[in-house]
Amino acid sequence: MIMNAVPFIVLALVLLFNTVKILNEYERAVVFRLGRFTGIRGPGLIILIPGLEKMRRVDMRTITMDIPSQDIISKDNVTLKVNGVVYSRVSNPERAIIAVEDYFSATGQIAQTTLRSVIGQFELDEILSQRDLINSKLQQILDEQTEPWGIKVSAVEVKAIDLPIEMQRAMAKQAQAERDKRAKVISAEGELEASIKLAEAARILGEQKNGITLRYLETMREISSGDGKTTTFFPIPMDLISNVLQKLS
Repeated sequence: MIMNAVPFIVLALVLLFNTVKILNEYERAVVFRLGRFTGIRGPGLIILIPGLEKMRRVDMRTITMDIPSQDIISKDNVTLKVNGVVYSRVSNPERAIIAVEDYFSATGQIAQTTLRSVIGQFELDEILSQRDLINSKLQQILDEQTEPWGIKVSAVEVKAIDLPIEMQRAMAKQAQAERDKRAKVISAEGELEASIKLAEAARILGEQKNGITLRYLETMREISSGDGKTTTFFPIPMDLISNVLQKLS
């Protein structure tokens, strides 16, 4: 009797396995009855009619998709290698299953072609300095193209931009030249400011009778407070120097 019941038990288990499904909170089931779409079910426990209904399980979580490195020619004819990443999720399980054969692969393929197309519209300097603008444009275009498939592209990021060795050397030289230029400008500005201060100090000292004398005494004090060596001064009266200069003139 037990041996005769084994086939029925196996059949019952198979029917139960094909009838009762459990979906996680982030999953949905696209159900087909005799090949026709009947609805979206889940999450939780769902029951299918054996032999009549089938389902396709869809993950609703955000998917991270790498865009492989692409050889791209910029608007100013510079060859670059660019890769990126796409963040997308299924917003409409029905269209994701019915409208496209493999929504994950299709999104990846169109992301590669869109990356090449968008990067090629910018010059090298713009690609390096306006990455946020490029990311925003990529996200907008991809979201519009994948919307009929029930896919929502939430973000696109350009990860790495590899330049040819010759271009890297040229940019390094340009950057060094720019740094040298800034250093020279800063040095010239410092010299100009110092000359203005010296001219102002000379004017102030010239207007004060005892200004030169006080400065002379201050200089003597600085010299005498040196490294301990003996220093000999020969003071010369400032009036004597003035008289001599007046006679020479």
